[in-house]
Amino acid sequence: MARLSVRKRYTVRKSKLSEIYEKLKESLGDSSELFRSDKVEMVETTGDVTIYLVDKKPYLMEINGSVFPTLRGAVANPFTEKQVVVDSGAIPFMAKGADLMRPGIVSVSDDFKEGDLLVIVEESYKKPLAVGVALMNSGDMMAAESGKVAKNIHYVGDEIWNLEI
Repeated sequence: MARLSVRKRYTVRKSKLSEIYEKLKESLGDSSELFRSDKVEMVETTGDVTIYLVDKKPYLMEINGSVFPTLRGAVANPFTEKQVVVDSGAIPFMAKGADLMRPGIVSVSDDFKEGDLLVIVEESYKKPLAVGVALMNSGDMMAAESGKVAKNIHYVGDEIWNLEI
């Protein structure tokens, strides 16, 4: 994959801003209010991700039509919706971009279904490690005994994290 870089950067109009926050509310629910601002810029990249700068900070991203917080956004504005908690053994693997496997999961929130974006946090301090796409709904994820349960799409140190804006 080619290195991710910025193609265009511009301020989002108010009409488009309400659309962005509506998509975020669909993804995140009431916690979407944590990211509300009148100063939002859109950063189009060379990849399939669009970054939204909230007050000049890369707090939101749009992937496959869904708006969800980036890891920087999840660190700055912690939320409990669409969250998977993993044990300390999963941390080094998640930090290198590995997909989420069932044995490392401690708990899951009960508000996501297959295909939804979710945040993966570590057990002790609840710090976000990655953003993933659920490969099954929350009930099935807890019931599973083994196997891959979420695809890692954004982790600390990846191209989105290191994107220079």
